Amino acid sequence: MLNFIYYPVSGIMWVWHWLFDAILPSSPGWDGFAWALSVVFLVFTLRAILYKPFVKQIQTTKKMQEIQPQMQAVRKKYAKDKVKMTEEMQKLQKEHGFNPLLGCLPMLLQIPVFIGLFHVLRSFNRTATGMGQLGLTPEETRELPNYFFSVDQVQNFLDARFFGVPLSSFITEPISEWQAFMAHPTDPIDFTRGNIAVVVIPIMLVASFATYMNARASAKRMTAEALENPQTRFMTMLSQYIFPLGILVTGPFFPVAILLYWVSNNVWTYGQQHLVFGRIEREEQAAREAKQEKLKANAPKPGARPDRNKTSLAKESGDADDVAATVDTTTKQKTTKTSAGSGQGQAKKPQPRPNSNKNRRKGGRKGGRH
Repeated sequence: MLNFIYYPVSGIMWVWHWLFDAILPSSPGWDGFAWALSVVFLVFTLRAILYKPFVKQIQTTKKMQEIQPQMQAVRKKYAKDKVKMTEEMQKLQKEHGFNPLLGCLPMLLQIPVFIGLFHVLRSFNRTATGMGQLGLTPEETRELPNYFFSVDQVQNFLDARFFGVPLSSFITEPISEWQAFMAHPTDPIDFTRGNIAVVVIPIMLVASFATYMNARASAKRMTAEALENPQTRFMTMLSQYIFPLGILVTGPFFPVAILLYWVSNNVWTYGQQHLVFGRIEREEQAAREAKQEKLKANAPKPGARPDRNKTSLAKESGDADDVAATVDTTTKQKTTKTSAGSGQGQAKKPQPRPNSNKNRRKGGRKGGRH
């Protein structure tokens, strides 16, 4: 039913296995590394395809942070009218070109790939029973192809060892399913549950830590206004603590190859975040510098009269306030210099001193009349 997922996943994995199988020596240990690398580069291929949607996701996240104060104002204003609130929120998002779906697209596209890889890995060994399982014998499962993989490649996968254990084995796997990993049904099992745990547990810890570091790096780039949103805080808490803990809890139920997929995905995400965010910051810095250069070019030189054409041009480009402030500052500087120069060039006229004798005589005459 989901062949449109299983065939592309197995096809990409087949190509990378063909390449690494041709490069690496032929032995169960090296065959295990060839299969492991095919899983890792399946992840890298997928993430390379999703690079542009990831950039869109980052841009969507930044837009969401920018309009967060306005969204809070809408929620507060229409707290009692949910319908009106929804309409205003959609209108605000449309005005700023904000599409919530773009923020989830890369993650949503990875889910079917994860499901497809899990199914393809499980289909190498079809001795399991239960829902969706075939319950075949070890002989039967070793004689069936697996989507793009031929019978010989299926047998090579089952015989391959990654640090001594099969790539599709997991800690909680029933012992009854282990016989399919042996070339002959009568051969003794060459690994134990403890061997699987020794390989799986370190990968689980690395995957959990890498998930936490990615979530932490994303949270550090959020603005204070965005973190004030209860939904954002909840999602940040989930990604920082619940998801890493979930890997530790579910890790024993996942094959070794699935955990390698998880580690590879997180390593790619961590590097890609730094690359994309660094590029966006450089572009924003270049835009700010270009704006400052434009303001300097439009501003009049000291002592010169402001050019109204440049001012009107700046108004059209949205920089009128900055230019007006620059012009006003320059004019004030000119006025101050002129006032200071005039004050230095003119001497103050001496004020006439009052004649005290006249005042006394007048006062005496007035007194005599009385």
